[in-house]
Amino acid sequence: MRRMVITIDGPAGTGKSTVSRAVADRLGFNFLDTGAMYRAIGLAALRREAPMDSPRELSFVAEHCRVEFDWSKRPPGVLLNGEPVGHLLRGKEATDAAKFVAQVPAIRAKLVEEQRRIGQTHGNLVTEGRDQGSVVFPTAEFKFYLTATPEERAHRRARELRSRGEIVDEKDILRQIMDRDERDRSRSVGPLAIPEGAEVVDTTTLSMADVVERIVSKVSRLEVRNRR
Repeated sequence: MRRMVITIDGPAGTGKSTVSRAVADRLGFNFLDTGAMYRAIGLAALRREAPMDSPRELSFVAEHCRVEFDWSKRPPGVLLNGEPVGHLLRGKEATDAAKFVAQVPAIRAKLVEEQRRIGQTHGNLVTEGRDQGSVVFPTAEFKFYLTATPEERAHRRARELRSRGEIVDEKDILRQIMDRDERDRSRSVGPLAIPEGAEVVDTTTLSMADVVERIVSKVSRLEVRNRR
């Protein structure tokens, strides 16, 4: 296949990460988890005990920490100042901190620049997030936007947390998801939106395998036509 970027955007709980990793594996592409970049900076801010309500302090942290990927691994490992931290980024603290980090325009601008650099230097790429097709890679060859009902997304999140042994209130998770959707849609920089030209995939009643097959089939069909 020729060099290309595939963007997969959407709100939390739609299966973006799972689908993106699987699509990248099926196509032999690199995978970029942009959310991990925000969570890594959130982790750095927690370690420095920076106030989460201070964009200036969070920007300072972002400027003085180094977030990188170990591309020798699949999926790529996440490094914070050279330390592997992927296992720390899915916890509640780093996830909550990332919500504040993602709202700081200076940090988003820094990470958008870095994501574009990765797109230029790491060949074929599947990248997932909330602004990949709309802001970071607006001319990507393929754009997908995953969605699902808030109730289904809350159910998936609750199931994931219970599998880790956590006690959860699914109604509380639903409220958190709806609050986050509103926050993501209304932020001034890189808001959650359906990218122009993106194919919308409602995953509410689909298995992740079905979603992966749909995306891979579309990419493969077009590539075959282009080679004729």
